[in-house]
Amino acid sequence: MYHLCALQKEGLSVWNPILKDLFKDHPFLALVTADGPAMAYLNGLVGHHGAFGCRLYCPVKGRRKDGGTHYYPALLKPSNYTVEGCTHDTISPTQIPLLPAPTVYQQNLQLVMSSPTNAAYGFNRKNTGISKPSIFSGLPSTNILGIPGCFGHDLMHLVSLNLTDLFYSLWRGKITCEQTDDILKWDWAAFLNQECWEAHGQRVADCRPYLPGSFDRPPRNPAEKISSGYKAWEFLMWMFGLGPALFFHVLDTKYWENFCKLTRAIRLLHRRSISLKDLRESYNLIMDFIPEFEQLYYQGREDRLHFVRPCIHTLLHLPGEVHRLGPSIIYAQWTMERTIGNLGEEVKQPSQPYANISQRGVLRCQINALLAMFPAISPTPPFPSGSILLDSGYVLLGAKDKNAQTLPPHLSQLIRRNLSTTIPPIPQTIKLIRWARLKLKNGQIARSLWKEKEKHIDRLRIARNIKVKSLPYILVML
Repeated sequence: MYHLCALQKEGLSVWNPILKDLFKDHPFLALVTADGPAMAYLNGLVGHHGAFGCRLYCPVKGRRKDGGTHYYPALLKPSNYTVEGCTHDTISPTQIPLLPAPTVYQQNLQLVMSSPTNAAYGFNRKNTGISKPSIFSGLPSTNILGIPGCFGHDLMHLVSLNLTDLFYSLWRGKITCEQTDDILKWDWAAFLNQECWEAHGQRVADCRPYLPGSFDRPPRNPAEKISSGYKAWEFLMWMFGLGPALFFHVLDTKYWENFCKLTRAIRLLHRRSISLKDLRESYNLIMDFIPEFEQLYYQGREDRLHFVRPCIHTLLHLPGEVHRLGPSIIYAQWTMERTIGNLGEEVKQPSQPYANISQRGVLRCQINALLAMFPAISPTPPFPSGSILLDSGYVLLGAKDKNAQTLPPHLSQLIRRNLSTTIPPIPQTIKLIRWARLKLKNGQIARSLWKEKEKHIDRLRIARNIKVKSLPYILVML
């Protein structure tokens, strides 16, 4: 931090080889990201347990149970609720500001810092949601996105771990049930029945062959593996990839429809390029989902306040953050978590792990810098022998037929109908050389049924179902 601050103030001399001159570069700190508990150390806020626990510092105050100290961001006021300091009226989600308020933050920070006694500090901390100045406030204000504006949300942990854990806990009946409640009356707990849960887990595992290898690791059977290192990607694919289909007719319709609204919004917000129309749609879906969620599960009951976890509230801010910072997936924690993992794999000295991993990081930065300055030292790997690079950017990959195959009449007719404008005219009898694989423009590899049908379904990751906007002329005709 000291080094960054010095560079921002004094500048870093960088050689421009085109202009053959030195220029001063002043690094700009755009975003600081972390999961929820870690973020409290960085932004100086009270964290998700506080009365004002929003990590994006919005003015919504939480509600606590009678005698409890943990606040929950429920918008719906509980029935017959008299807990002091939490009896504010029901809040409409459309009333909540979507963007951080730097002016309010600075005023409240000054109030906390000017507290004359410990008692005054405790009072001000509770009523402002600020526990201390952020260490990042020491950086020049012209070289930072602002505080709290530089503390963005974390789409990875929010969706793939926090939301999935909440729905899993609700539908499995694993979430805390107070003595004044009755778990047998939870009509949303469809997987409370062990047989139903095991059958669902098997359906998840059965989907494995239909997720191509480019989808990375398919979700394992959650009924067997959810407590055995179930990965964030598995949770994401299980809940928001396969969920809408697998939960249909398992969850009651009203719960399924509510979940589908969230799924649609989550899928839109995971795009690397989002249109304004899609962003508005995600916003409207979230504005519908949250009040419905509270009415369906929490139902305005004080003993169910813990159903409304901070991850539900954070959803309100996602569309606004995308509008302010860009698509969330670009700065989500996936890259950092993966970097932590593969750097950790390189540690070879258990006695000094931190020194070792630090040196591995430095070495990687040096290599990346060299590759950036001299791209020629890292040539693009050549295409495999026998492959054909097509003009459209696709690549035909083996295996392939040794001899041309005569197509059945119905397939010949289909080809003539779709390629009727080609010159010369297509003959009545068509012979083709079949190729096993096609590399797409996005780097994924699609396979043909010709080769995929040779493997048993249990050993296959089907990759022949692709979506194309325009079909290239990729037939090798003889």
